Amino acid sequence: MFVNLTDVLTTEGKVLSMQLVTGMEQIRVGRESFQVLESTPVDFLFTNTGKGRARIEGKAVLTFALNCDRCLKPVEKEIALIFTREVAAPGVCSDRSEEEEQDFMDGSQLNVEDLLNSEIVTSWPMKILCKPDCKGICPKCGRDLNTGTCDCDTFVPDPRMAAIKDIFEADKEV
Repeated sequence: MFVNLTDVLTTEGKVLSMQLVTGMEQIRVGRESFQVLESTPVDFLFTNTGKGRARIEGKAVLTFALNCDRCLKPVEKEIALIFTREVAAPGVCSDRSEEEEQDFMDGSQLNVEDLLNSEIVTSWPMKILCKPDCKGICPKCGRDLNTGTCDCDTFVPDPRMAAIKDIFEADKEV
């Protein structure tokens, strides 16, 4: 979905308010795709900030279907996006890096989905948990430790002592 920003970029003091329904069904973060369960319309405010320049402000709330990073249970995660971006008309950018930062612009057209993808990826949580004190699953038997404990040996030796342990095991007679 594209929005034409020619009026905002060329008219001093121009302010344009707009609400758009994205229709996004999936988002790709890294190598994984996640389903969008719900999304509010995106509220945009476009403001001219100078000759050939504009500020884009936006707000939206999206709900995704994810899995807990510790126990792998399905989780619904709501991400509230509140963002501000500065854009420039073609040929107005002062340096190459500024042009590369606005890869969601195609001339004076704003690619809304590319902008939202960029904002979602930067707002993506580092850890997704079903609850803050999720215990995860047992690395040996795979039991969900939130429902109870298992009888597996959970002792993890200090890896710095592995060389000494090998020496002692080599001296044992069989």
